[in-house]
Amino acid sequence: MIKNIHSLLLKTSLLAFWLTTSPFIFATPSNISLEQVTKDVAYLASDDLKGRGNFSAEINQAANYIATRFKKSGLIGADGISAQGFLQKYQIIKTTPKKLSVVLNGQTISSKNLTMASTANNISWKVTNGVKSSELEIHTVSKNDDVRTILNHINQQGGEHLVLLNPAHEDIFKHYQHYFSQGVIKLAKKDNSKVNGGTIVIALCEATAGDIKRLNISGTSSISKNELTNVVAVLPGKTKPEEIVLYSAHYDHLGIKNTAGDNIYNGANDDASGTAAIMNIAQYYAKQNNNARTLMFAAFSAEEIGGFGSKYFSKQLDPKKIIAMINIEMIGKPSKFGVGTVWMTGIERSDLGKQLNQVLAKSGKTIYKDPYPEQGLFYRSDNATLAKLGVPAHSFSSTQLDKDEDYHQTSDDLASLDLPSLHKIIEALTIATKPLVNGSITPSRIDPAKVKSKGLIY
Repeated sequence: MIKNIHSLLLKTSLLAFWLTTSPFIFATPSNISLEQVTKDVAYLASDDLKGRGNFSAEINQAANYIATRFKKSGLIGADGISAQGFLQKYQIIKTTPKKLSVVLNGQTISSKNLTMASTANNISWKVTNGVKSSELEIHTVSKNDDVRTILNHINQQGGEHLVLLNPAHEDIFKHYQHYFSQGVIKLAKKDNSKVNGGTIVIALCEATAGDIKRLNISGTSSISKNELTNVVAVLPGKTKPEEIVLYSAHYDHLGIKNTAGDNIYNGANDDASGTAAIMNIAQYYAKQNNNARTLMFAAFSAEEIGGFGSKYFSKQLDPKKIIAMINIEMIGKPSKFGVGTVWMTGIERSDLGKQLNQVLAKSGKTIYKDPYPEQGLFYRSDNATLAKLGVPAHSFSSTQLDKDEDYHQTSDDLASLDLPSLHKIIEALTIATKPLVNGSITPSRIDPAKVKSKGLIY
């Protein structure tokens, strides 16, 4: 990482000169400064913020920095959607398994062959002479079955489930065992009512559901409640204030891990780059002061642990008022299509991409289709929550995920970024979305029925 900010800013000034004198750069928003973009990324990705881990003191420092930037740019807080000034606070509940015992036909199954995901504090299930004492469902997963498909189906159902997993699936069992041990996180309800969910217990064993005559399962979990913060700012529309264009990014990352050497996951690309983008786009439009539609800028927390920031946000306003969501995710490096280019997830789900490309056509620029469809990226960022509600919500990125060695590594620091490319992408997105801002285009809605739902249990 480049530690000396003065040296960095000198390099930034030289880069800015190159950008403004390059013959390949089309007309750009003059108020978006490479120097300011660099300052924003440098601060958010600095060692001082210790990777902006959720629940850390440092993520609150990051939130205050973003809020201050919005305020200085002339934006106002989103008081109408439960934000306290610029800070929108919410609570999540974490349920972490502590003890689990499974006795099947009088034989105790070793703890190393057990795992549990649950939203309950305690479970107690019994089968006596083949008769169940609860609504427990018992599933047999044979050696030729698709484990992920079966567990995903169970997760969609919710309720109480025991999965008897053939030992042939030991490797994938270990994956779920590690994942479940970290606990289940859910968004807390305002009225403190019970969170819909359930329990899945997985036992790695040769037994099948038909073998069970006697069964005794008991388990306990600890439940904790914690507070997190989104940062939300608004630039009211001049002629169409009831219509909202949402620019978003997540500002949380992985924090510090117990490793030797460099143990700070700075998250410069993921997603300080996107957060810097929305701050600078906000500053640009605030200076323009001619936006027809209301512009809303949201920096979400908890993306890295399940997207709970965007889930809470989506419940505070009518999604029908959101004309489009421009979610900016990992734009700090050139894409496979070249420096300053960007691609879009779910481009086939609405005509937003087509409309934006019509705007960019005069400049010779293009927003490309997601080149990594096999990675399911449409569902791996905050846009998916709003898309499920019908919003034309897409993520815009540039990272070459099939080659990037810094993703979720301590090496994702400022030195790993291509700052000129980052700057050009921010400018391109600003230009492409101007017709959204001035109200001259309105993209088609996404069909919620074609967007997968999250599971009820984990």
